[in-house]
Amino acid sequence: MSENTVSRINVRGVNFNNTTLDGTVDALLSGVREKKQTALYTPNSEIVQACIEDESLYDVINSAELIIPDGIGVVKAAKILGTPFGAGKIAGCEVGEALIKRLAETEYTVFLLGGKPGVAEQAAAKLTEKYPGIRFAGFHDGYFKKEGEENDAVIAQVNESGADVLFVCLGAPAQEKWIYANRAKLTSANALLGLGGSLDVYGGIVKRAPKIFITLGLEWFYRLICEPWRFKRMLKLPKFYFGTWKYKIAKKL
Repeated sequence: MSENTVSRINVRGVNFNNTTLDGTVDALLSGVREKKQTALYTPNSEIVQACIEDESLYDVINSAELIIPDGIGVVKAAKILGTPFGAGKIAGCEVGEALIKRLAETEYTVFLLGGKPGVAEQAAAKLTEKYPGIRFAGFHDGYFKKEGEENDAVIAQVNESGADVLFVCLGAPAQEKWIYANRAKLTSANALLGLGGSLDVYGGIVKRAPKIFITLGLEWFYRLICEPWRFKRMLKLPKFYFGTWKYKIAKKL
C-alpha cells in the first residue's frame, strides 16, 4: 500500500494521522461546522517516549481524532519503521495559525487558554492585526488548578463564551490530559487544540527557529541553544531514536 493511502501510521504505539497541514485544518473546520467535537494533539518524540515510559498516556494521546507529528524525531522514526509520513512534520503552531486565518473568514469564535497572565490577550492582539476578521470569545491564563472548583470555573467561562474553537496551551502532556479529562464538559467548543507554547509564539514573546533550522530538521537544536535548561528533557530524543532501531530489530520490521 502506498504511504499516501495510509490514513494512520503507528509510531511506537501512537496512532498518527498521515495527513497534511491543509488536511488537518479542513478536518478541524469540518468538526466545527458539523458540531462534531474534534481534538487535535501534536506529539513530538519526547511525548511518544513519555508514552513508552508511562503506558497510561497512550489512552490519553490516542483518544484524539487528529494526531499529527510535530517533531522531526517522529518523522524519522516512522521512516525507520517502514511507514513514512507523506507530508513529513506538521507543526502545531502552524496548524493553529492556519486555522485562525481560515476562521477570520467566518463567524466562528476562538477562546485562548494557557500561558502566563496576559499572554493570551497579547497573542490575540497580534493575530487580530494579521487576520482582522478573527473573533476571540475569551481568554484565560494557564495558572489554575486543573481539577475541582477552580477548574470547573474555567470550563464554565469557556462554555459561557460560546467559543467554537478552544486553543489549550498548557504544555504537553498536561494539555492533552486536561482535554481528555474535560472534553465532555466543554459544551460549546467543537475544535479542541493542544498547542503547547504557541501563544508565546503568536504573541511575539518567543521566536520560532530560523527557516534554515526548520528545513534541516534542527528546530530542536535551536530551542536548546535558546533554552539550555531544556538539556535534560532533550536527552529523551536520542533515547527515542536509538530505541526505535532496537524496536525495529526486535519486531523484525
